[in-house]
Amino acid sequence: MIDRTSTPTWTGMVPVDDTALAVTDSGGSGTPVIYLNGQFATQGYWRRVLAELGPDWRHITYDERARGRTSGRSADYSFEAAVRDVRAVLDARGADRALVVGWSYGAFVAAHWASRNPDRTIGAVLVDGAQPHDWLTDEMEQGIRTAFRRLRWLTVPLRVTGLTPRMTAVEMAECNIEVGRLARERQLGPVMDRMTVPTRYVLASGTSFGSKGDGQEKIRASVPAVTERNPHITIHAKVASNHGAILRKDFRAIAEAVRGVAG
Repeated sequence: MIDRTSTPTWTGMVPVDDTALAVTDSGGSGTPVIYLNGQFATQGYWRRVLAELGPDWRHITYDERARGRTSGRSADYSFEAAVRDVRAVLDARGADRALVVGWSYGAFVAAHWASRNPDRTIGAVLVDGAQPHDWLTDEMEQGIRTAFRRLRWLTVPLRVTGLTPRMTAVEMAECNIEVGRLARERQLGPVMDRMTVPTRYVLASGTSFGSKGDGQEKIRASVPAVTERNPHITIHAKVASNHGAILRKDFRAIAEAVRGVAG
């Protein structure tokens, strides 16, 4: 059952493990929706989706560990920590069940959360992420580490603005490599097969930062096989914008998917 008790608007810090997360809860009595960010993105990326859905929904957003301006640093930036943090935020805000919406890295978190916690999940919207595909190679691992080491001169000064995480180059690289391993068919495929809540993909087109050629489209091509195996999962839309622009340019399609899952 969805708790329809009206909740006041709230912004603050939610303690979890050795850190605290910056959380915003729009309140109200609408269906709770929790938004899970891209790996180094912040809750502000969702503003157009929130505006499109409007005040009839209860929007819960937060910045992951060491992301944004105020979420604290941690000794644990693992994927499992990210999944645990979903529970911490929902519990802190008294939301027994919520619809989960995740973009990119957040889509992986949303898929794992929904697969493991169907009793607490109304449904899931996966925005250009959580697509089972073996794209990570040993050569790519080394390339990721090299790229983040070279980007240190740019990311460190931007930390104070919240535009880049307060993580070391090694920590950021390992987070990227970990999600590449989690994306492998033998790892992510069973997660998607266990989904029992209504789930919709919104897929982007073209390339993303760091991708080459048609690599990103090959990853997206794995999704139809997921939907064929599991009737709870459908492709809501494949939109024209690329991975990085999808929340900004195709927010209406994402909002439509949320409405469809809830309905």
